[in-house]
Amino acid sequence: MKDETMGQEDAAQDAEACAEALESLDRIALDELSFSDSAVDAQDEAHEDTEDEVSDAKDAPDEAEAEAEAEAEAEAEAEAEEDDSRADDQPESDTSEETILLDNLPAEDSLTRELPGLGSAPAVDETIAMGDIPLPSVPSAHEAEARHRKISPKRRNLMVAGVVAVALVAGGAGYAAWNGYQQEQAAAVAASAHTMMSVQIGVHAAGLDCSTGSKIPVQVSGQDSDGSSVSETLYVDEHGRGIKLLPGDYTLSIAGSPIAADGTIYTVPTTKAQVTIKSDGQDLSAQATFKLKVPSADTVTDDQIDAAAKYAEEGGVNSAAVAKVLQQAATARRDAAVNAVSSREAQAARDADARHKATDLYQLDIPVEWYGKVATWQNGSTLCIYLDDDANTPIVTLVAVRDGETFTPDDGDTVLGTVSLGNGYTVYASGPVYPYVIPQTINGRTQDPVSTYPMDTAIELVELTTGNRYTYSQIKNVLVGKDGKADAATKLETDYLAQILLPSIKAQD
Repeated sequence: MKDETMGQEDAAQDAEACAEALESLDRIALDELSFSDSAVDAQDEAHEDTEDEVSDAKDAPDEAEAEAEAEAEAEAEAEAEEDDSRADDQPESDTSEETILLDNLPAEDSLTRELPGLGSAPAVDETIAMGDIPLPSVPSAHEAEARHRKISPKRRNLMVAGVVAVALVAGGAGYAAWNGYQQEQAAAVAASAHTMMSVQIGVHAAGLDCSTGSKIPVQVSGQDSDGSSVSETLYVDEHGRGIKLLPGDYTLSIAGSPIAADGTIYTVPTTKAQVTIKSDGQDLSAQATFKLKVPSADTVTDDQIDAAAKYAEEGGVNSAAVAKVLQQAATARRDAAVNAVSSREAQAARDADARHKATDLYQLDIPVEWYGKVATWQNGSTLCIYLDDDANTPIVTLVAVRDGETFTPDDGDTVLGTVSLGNGYTVYASGPVYPYVIPQTINGRTQDPVSTYPMDTAIELVELTTGNRYTYSQIKNVLVGKDGKADAATKLETDYLAQILLPSIKAQD
């Protein structure tokens, strides 16, 4: 029975020790904790005195608790008396410690003493209130020794272990918080690595409006942040917007042509761009810019139109019906261009036939610059080119002369050039030197009256014989001048005829 009672007392003491250890954590700095017996004993005794004074301020415990505390105090006093008797038998030490309680301090050292310059303060209780808990007193050396002997080693070890355990728990909580923060950061990075990022590239396609035409197909290949291979076709508008990908490294290129609302088909560039996607809203136009040029509509093929329509149907527009309409527009635009080219070619052929002239010994083409402004007449191997609707105003006359024979031009004409046919004949080109005649006539220095060449006719004749390389004013006032520089004027015309007319003169087949 006695053993059972002692066991219960030990268990009660162990529980009390653990509770005391937990409540004293806010008063004990961990870096001042020492595991020596003397330091631990002093802290334990101070803690017990604090709890005794705190318990005095609280409500009175029940009768059972009061009896237990009375028995514990009786045992402590008995042990203390034994210790005092043993201490009295030994000489006193000069180094013995003396404990001074707050209530033993002289009045002038009281916490309520008058402060200099502040006058007298009302008397207050000599203890400093901390809520309802009075400030604990410091135990004497004898009391600490007595309490130390009263506490069993097992209980003392439990108290120390409790303090250490709580410290470890606090440290573990800090580590757990830091570890949690790192995990949250890692989770945020992982989440961003699995989030689709919108990026923008640079595109230039004249006349393209993707709200009425189709979008531009972009081929994307590479590897995303998960290490997965990517190969797909995405579509961007005329501003380069529309691509969404996971972070990673990719190669971008234009897969095919879009179709503008008017049916325009574009040349697909062959350039490729290497890009790295890191964040949402990233502008990649500095690394990836593509220029889509507009070819001549008549050169667009059916295959190009079909390929563009295929991309439009697969993602460039909202529906297959819209893609079909754009395809028809592209076909119509191409066909119209082809027809226009065909018409121009046919007309050019007719014009070339009309410009082509032939005699029994030679043939030639009227210069394009003269076509529609001149007419011709011929007689045998003689061909005259004159101002349209005015046969009396010849520009140049061509005559074939057998090699070795002498050629004399009409009165007032000048030989402007010659061409050997290589068949025993030479063609002589002669006519008035209009860059000289016209300025002199206008200035009244020739025998012909001014009315012979009205101003508009005079200007046209000068243009036809000089190729409009100089203005009439330049020829009249500078190149020829009012003094009549015949040689300079002649050179202007001979140089031009040697460029546009004489090279086309060939022997008749």
